[in-house]
Amino acid sequence: MLLKNVSFFNELFEKEAGDILIENGKISAIGIIEGEGEDMSGLLALPGFVDIHIHGAAGGDACDAAAESLDKISAYLAKQGITSFCPTTMTLGQDALLDIVSSIRDYKGREAGAKVAGINLEGPFIAQAKKGAQNGDFVRKGTSAEFDALFEASGGLVKLITIAPESFKSAEFIKHASKKCTVSIGHSAADSQQCRAALEQGAAHFTHLYNAMTPMTHREAGIAGTALDSEATCEIICDGEHVCETVLRNTFKILGESRACVISDSMRAAGLGEGEFELGGQQVFVRENDGVARLNDGNIAASITNLYQEFRNLLSFGIDFKTALKSCTINPARAIGADDEIGSIAVGKAADLVFVDENLEIKRVYINGTIA
Repeated sequence: MLLKNVSFFNELFEKEAGDILIENGKISAIGIIEGEGEDMSGLLALPGFVDIHIHGAAGGDACDAAAESLDKISAYLAKQGITSFCPTTMTLGQDALLDIVSSIRDYKGREAGAKVAGINLEGPFIAQAKKGAQNGDFVRKGTSAEFDALFEASGGLVKLITIAPESFKSAEFIKHASKKCTVSIGHSAADSQQCRAALEQGAAHFTHLYNAMTPMTHREAGIAGTALDSEATCEIICDGEHVCETVLRNTFKILGESRACVISDSMRAAGLGEGEFELGGQQVFVRENDGVARLNDGNIAASITNLYQEFRNLLSFGIDFKTALKSCTINPARAIGADDEIGSIAVGKAADLVFVDENLEIKRVYINGTIA
Protein backbone atom coordinates (compact mmCIF):
# COMPACT_ATOMS: atom_id res chain seq x y z
CA MET A 1 0.00 0.00 0.00
CA LEU A 2 1.30 3.43 -0.95
CA LEU A 3 0.17 6.62 0.79
CA LYS A 4 0.98 9.70 -1.29
CA ASN A 5 1.57 13.31 -0.28
CA VAL A 6 1.69 12.59 3.44
CA SER A 7 2.43 15.38 5.90
CA PHE A 8 3.86 13.61 8.94
CA PHE A 9 6.21 13.80 11.90
CA ASN A 10 9.42 11.94 11.19
CA GLU A 11 11.61 9.92 13.55
CA LEU A 12 13.03 13.16 15.01
CA PHE A 13 9.47 14.43 15.45
CA GLU A 14 10.01 17.16 12.90
CA LYS A 15 7.33 17.84 10.32
CA GLU A 16 8.07 16.40 6.89
CA ALA A 17 6.25 15.62 3.67
CA GLY A 18 6.56 12.61 1.39
CA ASP A 19 5.13 9.25 0.42
CA ILE A 20 4.92 6.25 2.75
CA LEU A 21 5.09 2.69 1.45
CA ILE A 22 3.59 0.00 3.67
CA GLU A 23 4.40 -3.68 3.18
CA ASN A 24 3.56 -6.60 5.46
CA GLY A 25 2.28 -4.28 8.16
CA LYS A 26 5.47 -2.23 8.34
CA ILE A 27 6.77 1.00 6.84
CA SER A 28 9.17 -0.14 4.13
CA ALA A 29 10.04 3.22 2.55
CA ILE A 30 9.57 6.96 3.04
CA GLY A 31 10.30 9.59 0.40
CA ILE A 32 9.27 10.37 -3.15
CA ILE A 33 8.06 6.98 -4.33
CA GLU A 34 6.93 6.17 -7.87
CA GLY A 35 3.56 4.52 -8.33
CA GLU A 36 -0.15 4.99 -7.78
CA GLY A 37 -1.38 5.41 -4.23
CA GLU A 38 -3.95 7.09 -2.05
CA ASP A 39 -3.62 10.86 -1.86
CA MET A 40 -3.49 11.94 1.81
CA SER A 41 -3.24 15.67 1.10
CA GLY A 42 -4.92 17.86 3.68
CA LEU A 43 -4.34 15.46 6.55
CA LEU A 44 -1.54 15.17 9.10
CA ALA A 45 -0.09 11.79 10.12
CA LEU A 46 0.88 11.22 13.75
CA PRO A 47 2.52 8.06 15.11
CA GLY A 48 0.10 5.65 16.74
CA PHE A 49 -0.29 6.46 20.44
CA VAL A 50 1.01 4.02 23.08
CA ASP A 51 -0.76 3.63 26.45
CA ILE A 52 1.41 1.61 28.83
CA HIS A 53 -0.90 1.92 31.85
CA ILE A 54 -4.57 1.19 31.24
CA HIS A 55 -6.89 -1.06 33.24
CA GLY A 56 -9.93 -0.93 31.01
CA ALA A 57 -12.39 0.94 28.81
CA ALA A 58 -15.77 0.52 27.08
CA GLY A 59 -16.98 -1.92 29.73
CA GLY A 60 -13.96 -4.22 29.60
CA ASP A 61 -11.20 -4.64 32.18
CA ALA A 62 -7.90 -6.49 31.94
CA CYS A 63 -8.67 -8.13 35.27
CA ASP A 64 -11.74 -9.84 33.78
CA ALA A 65 -9.25 -12.34 32.33
CA ALA A 66 -11.48 -12.61 29.26
CA ALA A 67 -10.87 -12.10 25.55
CA GLU A 68 -14.25 -10.38 25.21
CA SER A 69 -13.18 -7.70 27.69
CA LEU A 70 -9.83 -7.19 25.98
CA ASP A 71 -11.69 -6.87 22.67
CA LYS A 72 -13.77 -4.03 24.10
CA ILE A 73 -10.67 -2.19 25.26
CA SER A 74 -8.73 -2.84 22.05
CA ALA A 75 -11.55 -1.73 19.73
CA TYR A 76 -12.27 1.40 21.76
CA LEU A 77 -8.63 2.46 21.86
CA ALA A 78 -8.17 2.07 18.12
CA LYS A 79 -10.94 4.59 17.48
CA GLN A 80 -9.18 7.04 19.78
CA GLY A 81 -5.83 6.83 17.97
CA ILE A 82 -4.20 4.51 20.51
CA THR A 83 -2.64 1.71 18.52
CA SER A 84 -0.69 -0.15 21.25
CA PHE A 85 -1.40 -0.71 24.93
CA CYS A 86 -0.32 -2.58 28.04
CA PRO A 87 -3.32 -4.13 29.82
CA THR A 88 -2.72 -3.35 33.48
CA THR A 89 -3.53 -5.53 36.47
CA MET A 90 -4.68 -4.53 39.93
CA THR A 91 -3.44 -5.80 43.29
CA LEU A 92 -5.05 -9.24 43.49
CA GLY A 93 -4.23 -12.76 44.69
CA GLN A 94 -1.57 -14.76 42.88
CA ASP A 95 -4.01 -17.24 41.32
CA ALA A 96 -6.11 -14.41 39.91
CA LEU A 97 -3.04 -12.66 38.53
CA LEU A 98 -1.81 -15.87 36.91
CA ASP A 99 -5.19 -16.24 35.17
CA ILE A 100 -5.10 -12.62 34.02
CA VAL A 101 -1.59 -12.64 32.54
CA SER A 102 -2.25 -16.00 30.88
CA SER A 103 -5.42 -14.63 29.27
CA ILE A 104 -3.54 -11.60 27.91
CA ARG A 105 -0.75 -13.85 26.61
CA ASP A 106 -3.33 -15.95 24.74
CA TYR A 107 -5.10 -12.84 23.43
CA LYS A 108 -2.04 -11.17 21.91
CA GLY A 109 -2.17 -11.50 18.14
CA ARG A 110 -5.99 -11.71 18.06
CA GLU A 111 -6.72 -8.06 18.91
CA ALA A 112 -9.88 -6.33 17.71
CA GLY A 113 -8.00 -3.05 17.30
CA ALA A 114 -5.10 -1.70 19.32
CA LYS A 115 -2.23 -4.14 19.81
CA VAL A 116 -1.09 -5.60 23.12
CA ALA A 117 2.45 -4.27 23.61
CA GLY A 118 2.96 -5.95 26.95
CA ILE A 119 1.50 -6.37 30.43
CA ASN A 120 1.78 -3.86 33.26
CA LEU A 121 1.64 -5.30 36.80
CA GLU A 122 0.47 -2.47 39.07
CA GLY A 123 1.28 -4.20 42.34
CA PRO A 124 0.73 -6.34 44.30
CA PHE A 125 4.02 -5.46 46.05
CA ILE A 126 2.98 -1.97 47.14
CA ALA A 127 2.55 -0.01 50.37
CA GLN A 128 -0.64 -0.35 52.36
CA ALA A 129 -0.41 3.34 53.25
CA LYS A 130 -0.43 4.35 49.57
CA LYS A 131 -2.66 1.66 48.09
CA GLY A 132 -5.16 4.21 46.74
CA ALA A 133 -7.96 2.33 45.00
CA GLN A 134 -6.06 -0.97 45.16
CA ASN A 135 -7.53 -3.69 47.36
CA GLY A 136 -5.54 -3.71 50.61
CA ASP A 137 -6.48 -7.33 51.33
CA PHE A 138 -4.05 -8.43 48.61
CA VAL A 139 -1.13 -6.09 49.30
CA ARG A 140 1.91 -8.19 50.16
CA LYS A 141 5.69 -8.29 50.26
CA GLY A 142 7.41 -9.00 46.97
CA THR A 143 9.30 -12.16 46.15
CA SER A 144 11.31 -13.00 43.06
CA ALA A 145 9.59 -16.40 42.95
CA GLU A 146 6.13 -14.85 42.67
CA PHE A 147 7.32 -12.38 40.04
CA ASP A 148 8.99 -15.15 38.03
CA ALA A 149 5.79 -17.22 38.07
CA LEU A 150 3.84 -14.28 36.66
CA PHE A 151 6.54 -13.51 34.10
CA GLU A 152 6.58 -17.11 32.89
CA ALA A 153 2.79 -17.37 32.77
CA SER A 154 2.72 -14.19 30.66
CA GLY A 155 5.09 -15.71 28.12
CA GLY A 156 7.53 -12.88 28.83
CA LEU A 157 4.88 -10.22 28.16
CA VAL A 158 5.30 -8.47 31.51
CA LYS A 159 6.99 -5.17 30.63
CA LEU A 160 6.36 -3.13 33.79
CA ILE A 161 5.90 -3.79 37.49
CA THR A 162 5.10 -1.22 40.16
CA ILE A 163 6.58 -1.74 43.62
CA ALA A 164 6.93 0.17 46.87
CA PRO A 165 10.65 -0.34 47.61
CA GLU A 166 10.34 0.49 51.30
CA SER A 167 7.57 -2.03 51.98
CA PHE A 168 9.83 -5.10 51.85
CA LYS A 169 13.51 -5.96 51.47
CA SER A 170 13.43 -4.98 47.82
CA ALA A 171 17.08 -4.60 46.78
CA GLU A 172 17.54 -8.12 45.43
CA PHE A 173 14.04 -8.15 43.99
CA ILE A 174 14.72 -4.97 41.99
CA LYS A 175 18.06 -6.26 40.72
CA HIS A 176 16.39 -9.50 39.65
CA ALA A 177 13.17 -8.13 38.12
CA SER A 178 14.88 -5.25 36.31
CA LYS A 179 16.73 -7.79 34.16
CA LYS A 180 13.37 -8.93 32.77
CA CYS A 181 11.18 -5.81 32.73
CA THR A 182 11.04 -2.17 33.78
CA VAL A 183 10.69 -1.74 37.53
CA SER A 184 8.60 1.27 38.50
CA ILE A 185 8.29 3.02 41.86
CA GLY A 186 4.74 3.82 42.89
CA HIS A 187 1.97 3.31 45.42
CA SER A 188 4.79 3.95 47.85
CA ALA A 189 5.53 5.86 51.06
CA ALA A 190 9.29 5.82 50.47
CA ASP A 191 11.39 8.81 51.40
CA SER A 192 13.96 10.31 49.05
CA GLN A 193 16.81 8.16 50.34
CA GLN A 194 14.85 4.93 49.90
CA CYS A 195 13.76 6.04 46.45
CA ARG A 196 17.32 6.83 45.34
CA ALA A 197 18.48 3.45 46.59
CA ALA A 198 15.83 1.74 44.45
CA LEU A 199 16.99 3.69 41.41
CA GLU A 200 20.57 2.63 42.03
CA GLN A 201 19.42 -1.00 42.27
CA GLY A 202 17.73 -0.86 38.86
CA ALA A 203 14.33 0.85 39.11
CA ALA A 204 13.96 3.18 36.13
CA HIS A 205 10.37 4.44 36.03
CA PHE A 206 7.71 6.08 38.21
CA THR A 207 4.03 5.16 38.29
CA HIS A 208 1.52 8.03 37.81
CA LEU A 209 3.76 10.80 39.15
CA TYR A 210 2.34 12.66 42.20
CA ASN A 211 -0.51 10.19 42.71
CA ALA A 212 -0.17 7.59 45.51
CA MET A 213 3.37 8.61 46.44
CA THR A 214 5.16 10.83 48.95
CA PRO A 215 5.08 14.45 47.80
CA MET A 216 7.94 16.89 47.48
CA THR A 217 8.36 19.48 50.22
CA HIS A 218 11.11 22.00 50.81
CA ARG A 219 12.74 19.77 53.43
CA GLU A 220 12.18 16.28 51.96
CA ALA A 221 12.08 15.55 48.24
CA GLY A 222 9.90 12.48 48.67
CA ILE A 223 9.30 10.26 45.67
CA ALA A 224 7.88 13.06 43.53
CA GLY A 225 10.89 15.33 43.97
CA THR A 226 13.36 12.49 43.58
CA ALA A 227 11.67 11.38 40.39
CA LEU A 228 12.01 14.84 38.89
CA ASP A 229 15.68 14.97 39.93
CA SER A 230 16.46 11.59 38.32
CA GLU A 231 16.92 10.37 34.76
CA ALA A 232 14.00 7.92 35.02
CA THR A 233 10.86 8.08 32.94
CA CYS A 234 7.73 9.29 34.70
CA GLU A 235 4.13 8.37 33.98
CA ILE A 236 1.66 11.20 34.31
CA ILE A 237 -2.13 11.32 34.01
CA CYS A 238 -3.08 14.42 32.04
CA ASP A 239 -6.85 14.55 32.43
CA GLY A 240 -6.61 17.80 34.40
CA GLU A 241 -8.09 16.08 37.45
CA HIS A 242 -5.31 13.84 38.77
CA VAL A 243 -2.72 16.61 38.34
CA CYS A 244 -3.65 20.28 37.90
CA GLU A 245 -2.55 22.06 34.75
CA THR A 246 -0.16 24.41 36.58
CA VAL A 247 1.73 21.46 38.04
CA LEU A 248 1.68 19.77 34.63
CA ARG A 249 3.33 22.79 33.02
CA ASN A 250 6.02 22.89 35.68
CA THR A 251 6.55 19.13 35.43
CA PHE A 252 6.98 19.11 31.66
CA LYS A 253 9.52 21.94 31.95
CA ILE A 254 11.62 19.66 34.16
CA LEU A 255 11.06 16.36 32.35
CA GLY A 256 11.63 17.87 28.91
CA GLU A 257 10.86 16.08 25.66
CA SER A 258 12.01 12.57 26.50
CA ARG A 259 11.10 11.58 30.06
CA ALA A 260 7.33 12.06 30.38
CA CYS A 261 5.03 9.14 29.56
CA VAL A 262 1.40 10.16 29.33
CA ILE A 263 -0.89 7.37 30.55
CA SER A 264 -4.64 7.08 30.87
CA ASP A 265 -4.80 4.76 33.92
CA SER A 266 -8.41 4.41 32.77
CA MET A 267 -10.85 1.78 33.98
CA ARG A 268 -13.85 0.07 32.38
CA ALA A 269 -16.02 3.20 32.66
CA ALA A 270 -13.97 5.07 30.05
CA GLY A 271 -16.18 5.92 27.10
CA LEU A 272 -19.43 4.92 28.85
CA GLY A 273 -20.58 8.05 30.68
CA GLU A 274 -22.02 8.20 34.18
CA GLY A 275 -22.87 5.11 36.20
CA GLU A 276 -21.74 2.62 38.81
CA PHE A 277 -18.81 0.36 37.97
CA GLU A 278 -16.35 -2.15 39.44
CA LEU A 279 -12.60 -1.73 39.81
CA GLY A 280 -10.45 -4.42 41.39
CA GLY A 281 -13.45 -5.76 43.30
CA GLN A 282 -14.44 -2.32 44.57
CA GLN A 283 -17.47 -0.19 43.74
CA VAL A 284 -16.68 3.08 41.95
CA PHE A 285 -18.89 5.82 40.55
CA VAL A 286 -18.81 8.18 37.59
CA ARG A 287 -21.13 11.06 38.26
CA GLU A 288 -22.56 13.64 35.88
CA ASN A 289 -20.03 16.27 34.78
CA ASP A 290 -17.24 14.57 36.74
CA GLY A 291 -14.06 13.76 34.84
CA VAL A 292 -12.95 10.80 36.97
CA ALA A 293 -14.25 7.65 38.64
CA ARG A 294 -14.49 7.94 42.42
CA LEU A 295 -14.80 5.64 45.41
CA ASN A 296 -17.88 5.96 47.59
CA ASP A 297 -15.98 8.31 49.92
CA GLY A 298 -15.34 10.72 47.05
CA ASN A 299 -11.65 9.94 46.57
CA ILE A 300 -10.42 9.50 43.01
CA ALA A 301 -10.33 5.81 42.07
CA ALA A 302 -9.28 5.92 38.42
CA SER A 303 -9.32 7.91 35.24
CA ILE A 304 -11.92 7.68 32.49
CA THR A 305 -9.91 9.53 29.87
CA ASN A 306 -7.86 8.34 26.89
CA LEU A 307 -4.42 9.24 25.60
CA TYR A 308 -5.60 11.25 22.62
CA GLN A 309 -7.83 13.42 24.78
CA GLU A 310 -4.90 13.95 27.14
CA PHE A 311 -2.71 14.97 24.20
CA ARG A 312 -5.24 17.64 23.29
CA ASN A 313 -5.47 18.66 26.95
CA LEU A 314 -1.71 19.19 27.06
CA LEU A 315 -1.83 21.44 24.01
CA SER A 316 -4.59 23.49 25.64
CA PHE A 317 -2.51 23.70 28.85
CA GLY A 318 0.39 25.22 26.92
CA ILE A 319 2.67 22.22 26.42
CA ASP A 320 4.44 22.43 23.05
CA PHE A 321 3.29 20.08 20.29
CA LYS A 322 6.53 18.10 19.96
CA THR A 323 6.83 17.40 23.68
CA ALA A 324 3.16 16.43 23.97
CA LEU A 325 3.39 14.11 20.97
CA LYS A 326 6.58 12.37 22.08
CA SER A 327 5.12 11.88 25.55
CA CYS A 328 2.20 9.93 24.07
CA THR A 329 4.19 7.87 21.56
CA ILE A 330 7.93 7.25 21.57
CA ASN A 331 8.55 7.91 25.29
CA PRO A 332 6.15 5.23 26.56
CA ALA A 333 7.35 2.87 23.83
CA ARG A 334 10.92 3.37 25.04
CA ALA A 335 9.91 2.86 28.68
CA ILE A 336 8.85 -0.71 27.87
CA GLY A 337 11.68 -1.40 25.44
CA ALA A 338 9.45 -1.37 22.35
CA ASP A 339 10.75 1.78 20.66
CA ASP A 340 12.40 -0.21 17.87
CA GLU A 341 8.94 -1.44 16.81
CA ILE A 342 6.41 1.28 17.66
CA GLY A 343 6.20 4.89 18.78
CA SER A 344 7.36 6.83 15.73
CA ILE A 345 7.01 6.96 11.97
CA ALA A 346 10.16 5.35 10.59
CA VAL A 347 11.26 2.71 8.09
CA GLY A 348 11.16 -0.75 9.64
CA LYS A 349 8.59 0.11 12.29
CA ALA A 350 4.96 -0.95 12.45
CA ALA A 351 2.69 1.06 10.15
CA ASP A 352 0.71 2.56 13.03
CA LEU A 353 -0.56 5.92 11.83
CA VAL A 354 -3.20 8.37 13.04
CA PHE A 355 -4.44 10.80 10.39
CA VAL A 356 -5.99 14.01 11.71
CA ASP A 357 -7.39 17.14 10.12
CA GLU A 358 -6.38 20.74 10.77
CA ASN A 359 -8.50 20.75 13.93
CA LEU A 360 -6.78 17.56 15.18
CA GLU A 361 -9.94 15.53 14.71
CA ILE A 362 -9.12 11.89 14.00
CA LYS A 363 -10.07 10.91 10.46
CA ARG A 364 -8.35 7.55 9.99
CA VAL A 365 -6.28 5.12 12.04
CA TYR A 366 -3.95 2.47 10.63
CA ILE A 367 -2.69 -0.40 12.79
CA ASN A 368 -0.02 -2.54 11.10
CA GLY A 369 -1.09 -0.90 7.85
CA THR A 370 -4.75 -1.88 8.18
CA ILE A 371 -7.52 0.63 8.72
CA ALA A 372 -8.89 0.22 12.26
